[in-house]
Amino acid sequence: MSLKIEIHSFSYKKGGIPKDNSGNGGGFAFDCRGILNPGRVEEYKTQTGCDIGVQNYLETKTEMPKFLELVKSITSINIENYLDRGFENLQINFGCTGGQHRSVYAAEKTAAFIREKYPQATVFLQHDEQPQLNSLLIKDR
Repeated sequence: MSLKIEIHSFSYKKGGIPKDNSGNGGGFAFDCRGILNPGRVEEYKTQTGCDIGVQNYLETKTEMPKFLELVKSITSINIENYLDRGFENLQINFGCTGGQHRSVYAAEKTAAFIREKYPQATVFLQHDEQPQLNSLLIKDR
């Protein structure tokens, strides 16, 4: 059985940290609220972390690139350990105020990183506050 990694974006205000249904009691929860919020910029208010304008903002005007490098480092320790030990589940959660911009972006980028670096793991990506993005993701696979 391979390692199943669930990655969620969520809102601290709306749903809170997602429940871990695997029975392992959770995993990582990263708080993206310390990153400047593109949702406060008028042109990005209706967009999500999947939109190019929001991505460019996060990559050039915030600490998000540094934040994600640290996330990749810390999660890789567990992923490698879990793969070596035959563990079956890991959950990685990204939260922000509304679950629309920063957490969506961080979840997307982390999922892409893990899929590339650990092809033996199965990655599931869930945007808890942005269900319209989930249906798009299913069609892409």
